[in-house]
Amino acid sequence: MSVQSDVKRLTAPDIFARKGGEPIVMLTSYHAHTARLADKHCDVILVGDSLGMVMHGFETTVPVTLDMMILQGHAVMRGSARALVVIDMPFGSYEASKEQAFMSAARVLKETGCGAIKLEGGVRMADTIRFLVERGVPVMAHVGLTPQSINTIGSFRAQGREEADWGRIEADALAVAEAGAFSVVIEAVAEPLARKITAQIAIPTIGIGASVACDGQVLVMEDMLGLSPRVPKFVKRYGDLGPGIDKAIADYAADVRARTFPGPEHVYPMKKKV
Repeated sequence: MSVQSDVKRLTAPDIFARKGGEPIVMLTSYHAHTARLADKHCDVILVGDSLGMVMHGFETTVPVTLDMMILQGHAVMRGSARALVVIDMPFGSYEASKEQAFMSAARVLKETGCGAIKLEGGVRMADTIRFLVERGVPVMAHVGLTPQSINTIGSFRAQGREEADWGRIEADALAVAEAGAFSVVIEAVAEPLARKITAQIAIPTIGIGASVACDGQVLVMEDMLGLSPRVPKFVKRYGDLGPGIDKAIADYAADVRARTFPGPEHVYPMKKKV
């Protein structure tokens, strides 16, 4: 007899229905234990390709592979029960063709059991988004600063700071909404532009460095916990765990070198002979 959980996991339509309503809370996670913590407070957990930088020490997200995303997606699904889990499609897994995108997305959904995928790009990816949605793949879009394009944009700089640049980003957001994305991440754009886009399109906008004007917010968990060595200026640190972890490791190393660990209270006593 199978046992089913009483907890109902949120779906892409649930998030879509939050447009203009209660703000959507979203965080990244790459591990079962952090997913378990985030699941109590978040509507969406993103298995972001940022794992390449915060877990593996890459300079950008470009080296991340589909296998890496699927492996961490498994972990997050095991650790969560309520939040919608969205998994990033990494660079090179969807850009070549609509068919490549579908095969990659289908593999992610089938192998992890997650509820949606996310991909970067606006107008240029609209046909691919439409193709995926028509074939049963829920898509979260991503416009503004698109980190997978770092080799062409040159740096992780904010987008749309000049009003003359707004048209391109507005067109991207409109294109992904019309193509059927259930929501869109807007990264590193000026507040007036984020507000304008949020008012213009029918799907929820989720900001990262795009102000409170959006329908929700997302951050990289390691950034907001003070674990990342380099943190964007827009990130508010809600914790400073790095120094605490450093001290704990230093204390442990000192105990080992001084032969004071493990102490008697941490050693199994020998059994008395009968």
